[in-house]
Amino acid sequence: MAPFVSARPRPACVNSTSTAPLIELRNVSCGYGDRVILDGVNLSLERGKVLALIGTSGGGKTTVLRLLGRQLRPLSGQVLFDGQDLAPLDLDGLYAVRRRMGMLFQFGALFTDLSVFENVAFPLREHTDLPEAMIRDLVLMKLNAVGLRGARDLMPSEVSGGMARRVALARAIALDPDLVLYDEPFAGLDPISLGVAARLIRDLNDALGLTSVIVSHDLHETFGIADQVAMIANGRVVAQGTPDELRHSSDPLVHQFVGAEADGPVRFHQPARPVAEDFGVSA
Repeated sequence: MAPFVSARPRPACVNSTSTAPLIELRNVSCGYGDRVILDGVNLSLERGKVLALIGTSGGGKTTVLRLLGRQLRPLSGQVLFDGQDLAPLDLDGLYAVRRRMGMLFQFGALFTDLSVFENVAFPLREHTDLPEAMIRDLVLMKLNAVGLRGARDLMPSEVSGGMARRVALARAIALDPDLVLYDEPFAGLDPISLGVAARLIRDLNDALGLTSVIVSHDLHETFGIADQVAMIANGRVVAQGTPDELRHSSDPLVHQFVGAEADGPVRFHQPARPVAEDFGVSA
């Protein structure tokens, strides 16, 4: 695999000696309308680490990503990025913080009318005043890092799903962010593409000194690359630790989820009236 190249020099102290977490949720509650999704959540992640967020669908994992990008504000509590509370930021401050973040959306979300090259160049053109010659070199370096320099002139409709995900990853790291957020990066991929994507996420994180948050339901690949795993259920972080600690957890909900068991705290049957009452059968 090609070496990774960063266009923005990083002082060694940024990720290697600082002990403060890069991201932190302090007693955060958040929801949509009257529906509370997260209730008193506390979560933090050290610089240079990979955190996996797992849990049942609708449990609040993607909501955490939206809070970190400040697409949502918490109802209460604080969301901190590099020690800075995101909620009170004005538009200029928010854009400055977001420049330090990269996002890989579910299924890539490439611009369908732009070539592979132009997709990766897009954030560089939007957020920098770099000359075209430098943008060209940076784009080719990012594409080379994900193995797709030879696909630069193809359109998104001309690449496979796995290749599209890698193009989206090159775009996510185009501005050399400190934090990369991944929303279901393995969804819909074949086993080979899935393995390549997982390896890239881990290798990029280590080579570029990134910090990564991954929302995923693919436990095998996610556990293989994560430093920490947090399980979110019923609006709270119900378990957090290393992948091995969650594999051997005695918590019934964690055990059911990690073991993919059909029944447990999450019931197969939804609560309902007695069968005899629904079908009009007399006792």
